[in-house]
Amino acid sequence: MRLSVRRLEPVDAEAAQQLGMEAFGVPGNPPPSPATIDQPGMTWFGAFEDDLLVARLIDREYDSFFGGVPVPTCGVAGVTVAAEHRGQGILTPLFDSLLRSAKHRGALISTLFPSAPRIYRKFGYEAIADYVTVEVPSTVLAAVPRPTTMRTRRATAADFDSIKGVYDSWARQQNGPLTRQGVSFVATAEDFIGSFTGVTVAVDAAGTICGFVSWNRGQGFGEGGSIKVADLLGTGADAYRALLSVIGSFASITASVKIDTSGDDLARLFLPSIQWKVIESYPYMLTILDVPEALNRRRYPSGMTATLRFAVEGNFLVENDGGYQLTVADGRANCAPADHGHRTFTPQGLALLYAGTQSCANLRMAGHLNGGDLNEDLDWDALFGGRQQHIRDHF
Repeated sequence: MRLSVRRLEPVDAEAAQQLGMEAFGVPGNPPPSPATIDQPGMTWFGAFEDDLLVARLIDREYDSFFGGVPVPTCGVAGVTVAAEHRGQGILTPLFDSLLRSAKHRGALISTLFPSAPRIYRKFGYEAIADYVTVEVPSTVLAAVPRPTTMRTRRATAADFDSIKGVYDSWARQQNGPLTRQGVSFVATAEDFIGSFTGVTVAVDAAGTICGFVSWNRGQGFGEGGSIKVADLLGTGADAYRALLSVIGSFASITASVKIDTSGDDLARLFLPSIQWKVIESYPYMLTILDVPEALNRRRYPSGMTATLRFAVEGNFLVENDGGYQLTVADGRANCAPADHGHRTFTPQGLALLYAGTQSCANLRMAGHLNGGDLNEDLDWDALFGGRQQHIRDHF
């Protein structure tokens, strides 16, 4: 088999579309005609056997919040291998081309939603969060008391910037959410409002929008009826209560509410019962493309001062292997190549640490961290912990 890998060009669009439909299913609506790969923030790569496209994947250009700042991200999507060519290692040269290209354009980390996590661990990825859909009886939300400090109203396009501000305020305090800004987010205010049955905002006495819920009514009523919530976010407790009670007001005609969420959703803290059933779950994986710059970009506890040595071994991008020194002071870091330290992370272990998903003790138990002073584990945990892991956009 003569295999070659390159960026896809417009002439490859039809074959790329066909390969995608074979893998992910034929859409209910007819696909674009003619097929196109000319979409903002998306770079397509393909593997060819002679002139036949046998695999493809996409680099989606995002920024993700980690440590309170946006980190340039390569979101890998549309990973597809033709049925007759699976199990032959074709993804290896494809990922090599895509990740090196993404790193060249400035991406410091890469993330993806795997169909099978094992496939992607060889490229350094590890699961750091889950994007889930939960189902809650409408009556549970109806029992949330509506606060007197908030009023609710239907949003208009004029509220778009304030709604984005609520999302940004929340997302900046987590590890993992996309910033929803930049070349990959081109929807206008009208597009956003028009994509839902309703977007409801919670407004305080000063007229400030303090939260929003975007929802679709769907079909059916009674036992078969439900509300689908895409986002439910607030900047304070009363905003959450107000928005939950609005969705709960459908209890007389819809039996359930389905909420897209992740991690430990604050909304759950305001519910009077334990009913919170996960009905769909998609793991979210991360790998680091540029170790020094990824660690330098984020922020750290301002009161901590530390100089820590470590090493990384087993990277798919071999230039990331080696020793480093991480110096932290005044909330900022300087990470640079150095002599090999006694503490060694696997690429997956470093990803888990970076996201704050696992402690050093757990990384040791999982075989992702070896050596080093056990007492120093607490310093690492303090530097990278303290934020919840979330992802609210599936791609």
